[in-house]
Amino acid sequence: MSNVKQVLNHFQLAPHKRWGQNFLTDNNIARKIVEECHLNAEDYVVEIGPGLGALTPLLARKCRKLLAIEIDRGMERPLREALNGIDNATLLFADVLSIDMEAEIKKTFNLEELSSFKVCGNIPYNITSPIIFYLLESCPHLAQAVLMLQKEVAERLKAQPGSKDYGLLTLSTRYHCDVEYITTVSKHCFYPQPEVESAVISLKPIAGKRIQVGSEFQLFSFMRVCFQKRRKTILNISSSHFRLEKEEAARALQGLGISPQARPENLVLDQFAQIVESFAPQEV
Repeated sequence: MSNVKQVLNHFQLAPHKRWGQNFLTDNNIARKIVEECHLNAEDYVVEIGPGLGALTPLLARKCRKLLAIEIDRGMERPLREALNGIDNATLLFADVLSIDMEAEIKKTFNLEELSSFKVCGNIPYNITSPIIFYLLESCPHLAQAVLMLQKEVAERLKAQPGSKDYGLLTLSTRYHCDVEYITTVSKHCFYPQPEVESAVISLKPIAGKRIQVGSEFQLFSFMRVCFQKRRKTILNISSSHFRLEKEEAARALQGLGISPQARPENLVLDQFAQIVESFAPQEV
């Protein structure tokens, strides 16, 4: 921690609450995160939120090219100092959610085509879900993302049916990728110290689709409604959402092998898809 404080004092900087800045102080955790990226000399890597550079030089030394995207322009001087003598890293000062990441990689490294890339970062707690959805829905060439985030969110990503953590984030992530919970990180490993524990996870997008559905929009719309009304039965939610008589909806659910009295947290992804495929009007 003293080193982080010294760097902040040297550059007359202070952590910004608005950007959720909690700087990693544990070098062992930093090395563990980089190891989990399984980098080689051909990899292109994007680091989200490099901050003071706890991960940045470690990543740069193991990959072909690194693009570090930081929202806080005040981090430029400590980052450039951390990257002194390293010539394969580029800094981009921008809001990661406001850019086309893949276009920026190609532009920065003068690539005509991008075959794949990896993402690594210590993600601000207040924008964790938007970043995850952005990576999974808007980055078709993403090979892996190794992210440090709030432990509570990591537990939701890995939650099993029937648990309180199981919900829309769980299912949406599972639709797109495989999730691995790597390690828990104590709040004492950061400065300033956050109020909660953190965790490191790995996301690996799957090839093709986890399940086949006629309309992803209808599937995600239905799941969103289900978890907004998670205390209601799947019968009540389905009949209301698809405008069916309860008797008709109950027969259809039973025909799918789904109990009409089940709650949303009891269903797996395939079952949500079955309901949508059976109940929703098919798009032409």
